[in-house]
Amino acid sequence: QVQLVESGGGLVQAGGSLRLSCAASARTFNFYIMAWFRQAPGKEREFVAAIHWSAGITSYEDSVKGRFTISRDNAKNTVYLQMNNLEPEDTAVYFCAADRSAIIQRKEMDYNYWGQGTQVTVSS
Repeated sequence: QVQLVESGGGLVQAGGSLRLSCAASARTFNFYIMAWFRQAPGKEREFVAAIHWSAGITSYEDSVKGRFTISRDNAKNTVYLQMNNLEPEDTAVYFCAADRSAIIQRKEMDYNYWGQGTQVTVSS
């Protein structure tokens, strides 16, 4: 069983930055694909970014490329999402997810473990 706890959300003005963190309880954290998803009010949960356990491979949703950066520290069992140049359209609850897989997946159904979410609100 893997427990995930997100932190770092908040209210920020458009153009600002936030860094989300996700702490994992897994003993074998370094063998998990870690991802961030988000869900805006009235919308389905969508993929944002993911990082392979080797940390050498990442994947991003097109609208966040060049603005968001996913990274991980396997020694701290933590994955991060650095979000720069935030836009009102980035407003959502952000969820951390984990999957023990060999390749990065982008679908919600491919992830077995989820955090409780952290709210990010970007004002215009």
